[in-house]
Amino acid sequence: MTATNTHTPDIIIAGFHALSDPLRFQVLELLRSQELCVCDLCDSLGVSQSKLSFHLKTMKEAGLVRARQEGRWIYYSLNLPQLVVLEQYLAEFRRFSPILPARPCSDTE
Repeated sequence: MTATNTHTPDIIIAGFHALSDPLRFQVLELLRSQELCVCDLCDSLGVSQSKLSFHLKTMKEAGLVRARQEGRWIYYSLNLPQLVVLEQYLAEFRRFSPILPARPCSDTE
């Protein structure tokens, strides 16, 4: 790895793991345009706060979201620098891997 030398493989793995769940992916999409409180996320996703809290904890541990408390509410927003880390990791494949044209398969090989 070149561009991600300063980032541990664990944080990259955690980021992709967090993105692999459909509900967490939906949270990511909702936070794309604005910060939201847990209650708004629960309403939009139609899930209980306890279920959502588990998923938000996973996303927070992976560095994908940030949380801030205001009064009794917790507001979540995207942590864009961590998303950039994942993006750069994937970009390395495009940048440094030769892309070969597909060869037709034959039974005679």
